[in-house]
Amino acid sequence: MARLPDGTELPGRLFIVEGIDGSGKSTQLDLLHKWLVASGYAVAFSEWNSSPLVQATTKRGKKKKLLSPTTFSLIHAVDFANRHQQQILPALCAGAIVLADRYVYTAFARDAARGVDRTWVREMYSFAAIPTVALYFRVPLDESLRRIISGRPALKYYEAGLDMMFSEDPYESYRIFQGRILREYESIAEEFGLTVIDASLPLVTQQQMVREIIEPYLEGALRAEPNPWREVIATQRLSGRYLDNLTGGATS
Repeated sequence: MARLPDGTELPGRLFIVEGIDGSGKSTQLDLLHKWLVASGYAVAFSEWNSSPLVQATTKRGKKKKLLSPTTFSLIHAVDFANRHQQQILPALCAGAIVLADRYVYTAFARDAARGVDRTWVREMYSFAAIPTVALYFRVPLDESLRRIISGRPALKYYEAGLDMMFSEDPYESYRIFQGRILREYESIAEEFGLTVIDASLPLVTQQQMVREIIEPYLEGALRAEPNPWREVIATQRLSGRYLDNLTGGATS
């Protein structure tokens, strides 16, 4: 079960993924999501920096390059607080499974990489529910850079860390910025006991590991209302079927 910082247990389960850009964590969470839904569980999903409460402010600040490291930190904290109150906690209290693509550890890593005080950031998020399982997808910096840069025509200003003036070259700035974030994640993983997944392994192997890790926590989790389509999907083992070309067989 998930629990509040004061130790109060919540009936739901909170599974979160963390990692630097290009770690493949979102792909793994999507596959897990499909598997859990096909298995009949009630699943809620929450994504970093997605609250409508601050989207317009964040977009305007980024466009005009007005966001200092502290301002960036505060905006993300407001975003998280809103999603925690409106999405995450209600689902956990109802007994559902909550999947979060990035959680408080993203703020701990990114804000510290931008020079924001670590203790201050941790205190700001001290209200957050403690995850049932926190997965950290560890990937070498060079591999993550290859994955990201090969798939994007250009890097955005804040994404590349150009606001920190590491370098005038966006790609060099991005490399330095991601390296700083990676070092923070390594420290955070040890401090908070995150479960490490080798993100350089094949996709299917990673997903098998993820399912084996979270499966012991599924007993008693809230089930969704019966749905004939879900039953067909589960029966025919269609969850994650697009990976069949990589494995030569079903992956559910």
